[in-house]
Amino acid sequence: MIIEINKDNYQKEVLESKGNVIIDFYANWCGPCRMLRPILEEVARENPNLKIVSINVDEEKSLTKEYNIFSIPCLVFIKSGKEIKRNAGLVTKEELEVIINE
Repeated sequence: MIIEINKDNYQKEVLESKGNVIIDFYANWCGPCRMLRPILEEVARENPNLKIVSINVDEEKSLTKEYNIFSIPCLVFIKSGKEIKRNAGLVTKEELEVIINE
């Protein structure tokens, strides 16, 4: 399950999360973002210890600015509330699994 993040639940769902979190920065009008969504949903189902959340860049401009997001889709990998890496652009499931397991 992918959790939709906004300024109200960001602190709890991302920064205070005990495990690893992937933030998917996206927009509804973005074709590659729509192509990435089913991949993220499949990875979320197969990795119950991994939390995947989404932030709509059009609706959450302050969070988008905080992370300096300039292109989408953009995946930001968080561990213990800190960014450890990011990947801009569409990725395959296999590429995403390699990133997760690094």
